[in-house]
Amino acid sequence: MPKKIRVLVIDDSALVRQILSQGLSLDPSIEVVGTAGDPYIARDKIVNLRPDVLTLDVEMPRMDGVDFLRRLMPQYPLPVVMVSSLTQKGKQITLDSLDAGAVDFVSKPTSDIARGLKEMLSELRAKIKLASTANVSHWKTARNVVPSRLKTLGKKALAESTDKVIAIGASTGGTEAIRKIIAQFPATMPGVVIVQHMPAGFTRLFAERLNQLCAMEVKEAASGDRIMPGRVLIGPGGFHMKVVRSGGFYQVRCESGEPVKGHCPSVDVMMHSVAQHVGANAIGVMLTGMGSDGAEGMRAMREAGAHNLAQDQASSVVFGMPKVAYELGGAHSLVPLDSMATRIVDLLSERRI
Repeated sequence: MPKKIRVLVIDDSALVRQILSQGLSLDPSIEVVGTAGDPYIARDKIVNLRPDVLTLDVEMPRMDGVDFLRRLMPQYPLPVVMVSSLTQKGKQITLDSLDAGAVDFVSKPTSDIARGLKEMLSELRAKIKLASTANVSHWKTARNVVPSRLKTLGKKALAESTDKVIAIGASTGGTEAIRKIIAQFPATMPGVVIVQHMPAGFTRLFAERLNQLCAMEVKEAASGDRIMPGRVLIGPGGFHMKVVRSGGFYQVRCESGEPVKGHCPSVDVMMHSVAQHVGANAIGVMLTGMGSDGAEGMRAMREAGAHNLAQDQASSVVFGMPKVAYELGGAHSLVPLDSMATRIVDLLSERRI
């Protein structure tokens, strides 16, 4: 019989702890081994119970989830799924939590509680199973301090790459991976388009956060936004983002639509559009994430002449999307996260696209 996933539930509300415990126990592969009302109690229970995964409330009175993660992950790295409210403050703290090491998050329902709870618990069970496979070992030695601006790469000969497009796709673990890459890009980089699996509202805050850290301008994309040097466009949650050509330049089109590979925005949708309209002028990058979204689109990009990279297994939180992209033939090579930004700049300066 397969080993059950041992979960510790951390929430300051006794009612929420009860609801989560009962809801998670509906899955025979999950065992709730304990609950904690605050991070101080959780700290002792982590040592004694040795859970495989934590669920962690974002906003708590004695110590919020972000502070707890910043103290926990370097000492005792564990996969953590945040349980977030949909308030504006909750969104900001949730993104802070992802920066601090959380694998993923679910949102607490704010309307139609009965139906919303059922959907939230179903999502939480699925994300706990995913989190149990996540690689968080790199946090053991990480100094989880984000400087106001990370050091950018030395400026290379990128003056003639103004018509190039860098297309990046990511899911679980992607917010941290994207930050590490984009923060190293000089302001002279060609335009970047990114699809990160994330709900509506969070993508704007994610873009604003990146914009504070990066030499490039970062914004949540809107239809008609031009892809140009020095700019990063993040696909908005709840909309598919496509790259199109308009005369002598590229721009994005954001459209509502059904989920593709379970996601909206979808990496596949973006990368297929890049293959069609940008072709050999593109570089594709597939980062950490669960599933196969983007693999077919990346293969189409390669067939159109693009040079593509995928994150390697050792540095991926979840080696799903990059693995499938590579095995399907879309990615030319697997690259460690710490080397990804340099490799992209090298490809541009070598004029291999």
